[in-house]
Amino acid sequence: MSGELLPKLFVSVKTRLGKSAHNNYRDSMIRGLIFDLDGTLVDSLPGIATALNHALNDIELPNHPRDVVKTFIGDGLLNLITRALGPDHSNQQNELLAAFKKHYSQDWKDGTFPYPGITSLLEEFQKSNFPMAVLSNKPHEYTVEIVETLFPQNLFSQIRGHQEGYPKKPDPTTAHRIISDWNLKAEEVAYIGDSTVDLDTARNGKMTPLIFSWGYGTPEDFPLLHSVDDLRNVILDSR
Repeated sequence: MSGELLPKLFVSVKTRLGKSAHNNYRDSMIRGLIFDLDGTLVDSLPGIATALNHALNDIELPNHPRDVVKTFIGDGLLNLITRALGPDHSNQQNELLAAFKKHYSQDWKDGTFPYPGITSLLEEFQKSNFPMAVLSNKPHEYTVEIVETLFPQNLFSQIRGHQEGYPKKPDPTTAHRIISDWNLKAEEVAYIGDSTVDLDTARNGKMTPLIFSWGYGTPEDFPLLHSVDDLRNVILDSR
């Protein structure tokens, strides 16, 4: 698989990001790994959908099916709330936001699961001395709590959710702070995600984009990773 996938990925990276900035991608060794959270490391849709519909019940608005909630995820909590309300109920944004936060603090625990094989793969990367971080548009407090609860301690050197005063993805500012702390160059880092937002984050930050097919906003016309083995092969073959 990796023999076919790796050239396609790097050709696509060069095409999308520009040869002048990325003409050495195929020759660059990946030395650091930054991961998205929702739809990449964990399936968080069940917990998000449950909390959202509990919150909608609280303010007496109709529920959304899980497959519809899936389309709301990816670029922050406020956008999730805005999409759930739609234009007819936009004046209830603060009310729904507060209700969602109340429910999600509990509901995520029964509806958020690491994807099969992810934890063992992360441990393998750790043994291979890759620095790893999580960078999500989910609020910072939830991001930290979920990662620290579901994954072994000390896998990630940094866990970053969205915080007030910092731009959300696809702005690469926070990714670049992580990379700077590692004393690496952007082209030595892979950003692993599941969505167009993640692809654009990597593109904007001059990182290598690696995108899973199983997430919540998979981009079209981009070579995708279909298994944890695909990711293992791409990362280890880059060395």
